[in-house]
Amino acid sequence: MRILFDHPNPFSLAHGGFQTQIEQTKLALEGLGLEVDWLRWWDENQTADVIHFFGRPSQWYLRTAQARGGKVVLGELLTGVGSRGALARAAQARVIRLLRRSSFFERMSWDAFHLADACVALTPWEARLMSEIFGASPERVHVVPNGVEEEFFSAPPVERGQWLVCTATITERKRVLELARSAVAGRTPIWIVGKPYSEADPYGRAFAEFQHRHSALIRYEGAIQERAVLARIYREARGFVLLSTMESLSLSALEAAACECPLLLSHLPWARSTFGGNASYTHPSDEVRNLKLFYDSAPSLPLAPMPLRWTDVAHQLASIYRKLAG
Repeated sequence: MRILFDHPNPFSLAHGGFQTQIEQTKLALEGLGLEVDWLRWWDENQTADVIHFFGRPSQWYLRTAQARGGKVVLGELLTGVGSRGALARAAQARVIRLLRRSSFFERMSWDAFHLADACVALTPWEARLMSEIFGASPERVHVVPNGVEEEFFSAPPVERGQWLVCTATITERKRVLELARSAVAGRTPIWIVGKPYSEADPYGRAFAEFQHRHSALIRYEGAIQERAVLARIYREARGFVLLSTMESLSLSALEAAACECPLLLSHLPWARSTFGGNASYTHPSDEVRNLKLFYDSAPSLPLAPMPLRWTDVAHQLASIYRKLAG
């Protein structure tokens, strides 16, 4: 069985969790002995039993691949849709139904969820959205969460330190600057690990200036690529904080959970459906108070269940691929 991975956006233009998910999934599947390759758009002789498209393929893409005997697995992150309120989601679902026979519907590839041979959602929440909003057949939707690398499971326990930690790209969606401001307002020490998409990014520069003025409470040393070093930081942290406005399934939150780090997250459906009562949550309006409360109570808070390893993820995906390929 031959599997091809495809994705519409070059990794060179933006770093983030989606890239990590795709790369780690490929490595884990190859570790099981499966033949996995990148789809080469210029190679007209390339064949596959299954194409796993990380994103939303066009109707033409799906129908052409299927006409040639292949199966297509859709794996889109519903980050924006999943973070909207109930009224906004209901309005979007209605618009999609009303425009079903229009050319705009086809350009948006809204029918992809219905046409794909299988849809992979990272959370039960996104699986529900794929069916209720985009019309995917429930029997074709599979929940396969992200995994975590082995270094985060093998990091030895150490004494917790004074710092909360946030690992995130420094961008508006992650609300890193707002978190830093809340930490200063509440006199709560926090360590930010990450980098902006560009050194010229205004939001990134604003964070750097604020951090420089409040370096006693806001620790920042840029991004950390070494997984073992990052795992040790999670082990030493008093707690993990991620207060973004939108997420699909945060890899950094899973990494922190693997290192038995208490979690404070934005009160969003992805977080609730993943961690339930084993994490703490906050709205922006209560951020300063809840951040301080989380800091004080972190040592006694319940821990999230252990996430999957990437090998576990690969086994689940391999089962889906084999059923599709017959």
